[in-house]
Amino acid sequence: MAKKQLTGVVFSTDPNYAFSYEEGAQADTLPNKQQDLRIMRDSKHRGGKTATLICGFIGSEDDLQALGKLLKIKCGVGGSVKNGEIIIQGDMRDKVCEVLAKEGYKFKKAGG
Repeated sequence: MAKKQLTGVVFSTDPNYAFSYEEGAQADTLPNKQQDLRIMRDSKHRGGKTATLICGFIGSEDDLQALGKLLKIKCGVGGSVKNGEIIIQGDMRDKVCEVLAKEGYKFKKAGG
């Protein structure tokens, strides 16, 4: 749900003034073949535990949540979707690559 932003006026003494709201633009989701996802292993700020990060998704938050849920179910582990990234618990890069390939996404392993 997008937050409404007031534009221009903070206070008005005119009793007939109607505030105008600026709707946040919802990004259109690119087709699977046009997505350029990066899959990397990360353990920083996680207490030494390894996680798999999927970055580079272009689209709506709902579609990102749906992809995150699909990956968590197929890998059989937990995870979350934060700040435009999908975080999967454990080093699941190979399994994530299999699932994304089956779904038709364009991806690349990044990092070491």
